[in-house]
Amino acid sequence: MLRPLYNWTMRLAEGKGAIRALGAISFAESSFFPIPPDVVLVPVVLANRDRAYQIAAWCTLTSVLGGILGYAIGALLFDTLGQWVINLYGYGEKMEVFRDAYREWGAWIILIKGLTPIPYKLVTIASGLAGYDFLWFVALSVITRGARFFLIAALLKAYGEPIRHFIEKRLELVTVVFLVLLVGGFIAIKYLF
Repeated sequence: MLRPLYNWTMRLAEGKGAIRALGAISFAESSFFPIPPDVVLVPVVLANRDRAYQIAAWCTLTSVLGGILGYAIGALLFDTLGQWVINLYGYGEKMEVFRDAYREWGAWIILIKGLTPIPYKLVTIASGLAGYDFLWFVALSVITRGARFFLIAALLKAYGEPIRHFIEKRLELVTVVFLVLLVGGFIAIKYLF
C-alpha cells in the first residue's frame, strides 16, 4: 500500500505545482494543519536537488507566514477559532500552563519546539495568546524553522541519492519512524506542560 503512495508522491514532487503545494502545507501546518511540511519537503527536494536551498527558503517563508496567522489566532481569535484548534488537538487544559511558561522561557520554547516534531501550530497560537513580543516571535520563527528546513535541504542536496535509496528500500520503516515522531510530538507536548 505504501509503495504506490510513495511513487505517486514522488511524481507529484517533480510536477510544476509541487513547490506551491509545499508552501500551502508549510503555511497551514504553522497555524492549524496536523501534518508537518517535511512530508512534502523531502520528496520535493529529492526531485529538485539543484534548487534545494530555494525550496528550503520558500518552506521557511511560508511556515513563518503561517506562524503569523497562528499568532493572530492566539492574540485576536483565541476565544473562538484558537480555542477550537487547541481543543481539536486535545490541549485546551494545557494552554494556561503553556502561557505561564512563556513568561519565563518564551524564546527557548519557540526555538526548541520549532526544531522538534512537537506541533508548531501550538507554539504559534500560544505565542499570540501569551502576548509574546511579535517581532521576536517572527525573528525566532525564522531562525528555528529556517534551521530545520535548511538542514533537511542540505542533507538531501549532499546525500540525496543514498537517502532516496534508503527511503525506497526501507519505506515501511521510514513511515513508522515518521508516524512515531509525529504522534510522539503530540504526546510530548501533552505531558511536558
